[in-house]
Amino acid sequence: MADHELYYDPYDVDIDADPYPVYKRLRDEAPLYYNERLDFWGLSRFADVEGALKDFKRLSSAKGDILEVVKADPAMPPGVFINEDPPEHTMHRALVSRAFTPGRMRKLEAQIRAFCAACLDPLDGDERFDFVLDLGAQMPVKAIGMLLGIPEADQPSVRDAAVRKLRNKPGEPLKVTKERYFSGKAYAEYVAWRAENPSDDLVTELLNVEFEDLSGERRRLTQDELLTFIAVIAGAGVETTGRLFGWMGKVLAEHPDQRAQVTKDRSLVPKAVEELLRFEPPGPHVARYVAEDVEYHGQVIPAGSALLLMVASGNRDERRFDDPDRFDIHRDIGQSLTFGYGAHYCLGAALARIEGRVALAEVLDRWPEWEIDLDSAVRAPTSTVRGWDSMPAVIR
Repeated sequence: MADHELYYDPYDVDIDADPYPVYKRLRDEAPLYYNERLDFWGLSRFADVEGALKDFKRLSSAKGDILEVVKADPAMPPGVFINEDPPEHTMHRALVSRAFTPGRMRKLEAQIRAFCAACLDPLDGDERFDFVLDLGAQMPVKAIGMLLGIPEADQPSVRDAAVRKLRNKPGEPLKVTKERYFSGKAYAEYVAWRAENPSDDLVTELLNVEFEDLSGERRRLTQDELLTFIAVIAGAGVETTGRLFGWMGKVLAEHPDQRAQVTKDRSLVPKAVEELLRFEPPGPHVARYVAEDVEYHGQVIPAGSALLLMVASGNRDERRFDDPDRFDIHRDIGQSLTFGYGAHYCLGAALARIEGRVALAEVLDRWPEWEIDLDSAVRAPTSTVRGWDSMPAVIR
């Protein structure tokens, strides 16, 4: 490509290393962008992405929320609630949302803090610490395990399955199996065991909950519905939240003055986490299926198209945020695009924020200063979730 030609490709490794200059050009020069080679449309401005996330009637989630999935149009079993539109989405979301009540979150926070301390205490006194390997790869799946009641011995397999599902070869789209894109059958044995051994967890609750379905029938979840629910929840937050920890180590090392402010004043921890989520969102984009013709900036996206909503670009939009390329823990963000908007606002947002706040506070308690060994850091090979497999810190 000529230097002056505007081109965006979510699989391009060089662009992904620092997509923000390209995002800025897209917002300024082509706020509605079309990639002819890969056949997808893209929106990059905050207001456009926000509006599109709310527009579930014309921009559907029913064919997936990952670009490759939307284009493959795989068979989607009932119960993949993140890939449903209202009213099905509303019905299923109401059942799953009982896992994320304030009371459950408060209880989980204490458990997450204890687990975080157990991870970090053995490293106290060491000269190095890895934000991803020592924490980010462990805490999210542990939190999901606590939520669902998954035994500790089975949690590594949950993490590995979530990681494999989103890994693509660098520079290439994710391989999507059209006939069998999503399955929860791996959890069948666990669900059968939990039915015989009830506990205070979401799986036990879902095994017993009764609800009114769209036909008006009062019933319990079918086996397939329940297994799908569990698979969605188990996989949804593992990769995305795990990537937050790598960015936490890198960005705060690059802004030692702001890190020092958070160390001194712990009331800044929530604002620091929120700014991290805006500044480097682990999920840089989501996709929608265009169910009917829709117009942006004088151009019509035809029905049947795939549309990429560039969350990370919208989070750096000058039309929404002052000096958006500046990391600022004192910024009054309002709401970024990181967890979405509207009907599909991320159910796990509160849990992800808790994990981020706990991790940052516990790290600062032990190591208020660190530098990043960026030469040894390892990028994660996935276009769907942007971040690191390793982010080693040198303790000062």
